[in-house]
Amino acid sequence: MPEILVLYYSRGGSVARLARQIARGVGEVEGMAARLRTVPPVAPITEVAAPPEPEQGAPYVDRRDLHECAGLLLGSPTRFGNMAAPMKHFLDTLGGEWASGTLVGKPAAVFTSTATMHGGQESTLLTMLLPLLHHGCVVAGIPFTEPALSTTRSGGTPYGASHVAGPHDDSEPSDDEAQLARALGRRVAQLAAKLSA
Repeated sequence: MPEILVLYYSRGGSVARLARQIARGVGEVEGMAARLRTVPPVAPITEVAAPPEPEQGAPYVDRRDLHECAGLLLGSPTRFGNMAAPMKHFLDTLGGEWASGTLVGKPAAVFTSTATMHGGQESTLLTMLLPLLHHGCVVAGIPFTEPALSTTRSGGTPYGASHVAGPHDDSEPSDDEAQLARALGRRVAQLAAKLSA
């Protein structure tokens, strides 16, 4: 069964919960499944290695996941209007995949979480799309045919799914955020099914 790679970094849990909603949306498309993976943290002391598997949550990503996926969704918390360092570090190591065209023609989309409504969600989503364009992905967003996009009072943008965690890092997406995350998962899965037909 074709799988959509839902790859994320989550420190407080909100991006991980958004990833699970996206995976639910992928699973709503007949014949498609989600593969949840995360990137390891980075540290200023590079001699400290990450454990081979995280203590909880999704396994760490392997380059094989990129080769085997039919589509890709990238998620990261916002750090000053940009993706977090662990996601950027992982993307920076994909020169071989870029050169060989591993992701060329695969549908892809992005998602994020911030502490505040104006914490840089849209700039983070847009900058996360740039590496996907360099890799030749078919970029997807959330169209305004999704009614929640016009009514949400929290996260959710046409550039990708998002969540406003608030000052106390509430990791539960709102109803609108969850609905839009599932819609984005469905959209990428539907595009993958059409492109592979």
